[in-house]
Amino acid sequence: MDGKPIVSFATTLHVRDHCLCLHVQRAARTLARRFDEALRPVGLTNGQFSLLMALNRPVPASFGPVAELLAMDRTTLTAALKPLERRGLVSIAVDPADRRGRLLTLTPDGMALLASAVPIWRQMHEAIEAAMPETAPESLRDTLHSLG
Repeated sequence: MDGKPIVSFATTLHVRDHCLCLHVQRAARTLARRFDEALRPVGLTNGQFSLLMALNRPVPASFGPVAELLAMDRTTLTAALKPLERRGLVSIAVDPADRRGRLLTLTPDGMALLASAVPIWRQMHEAIEAAMPETAPESLRDTLHSLG
């Protein structure tokens, strides 16, 4: 070697086996693929479903609370909204109380699509939870809530 510090392969194996971030990311990707596949017949990804669900509220939402709920920055949220807006599922309007702000609303088509997606989500969610040990789903939710 040329005198540069190296990370041993044993360290690589230790990180692989112990890194909470890695394990959560892998699990999240696996779940995301399952929900993406389940929601494909209604033309949504799991991320789009979550975004539509975040907009399902009695009054229009501004960017901040939606971005916070979904743990996204505003730029990522804007990018995620664009295809939904193009499909006529989401409306983005100027906030009359603060012309710099924008209000996000589900359109009637967005509400209808969300309504058709919820039973698919429920079925997939129930199947995933049924495959886990009895108390694992609630324990997992509690643990993940404690981290964020």
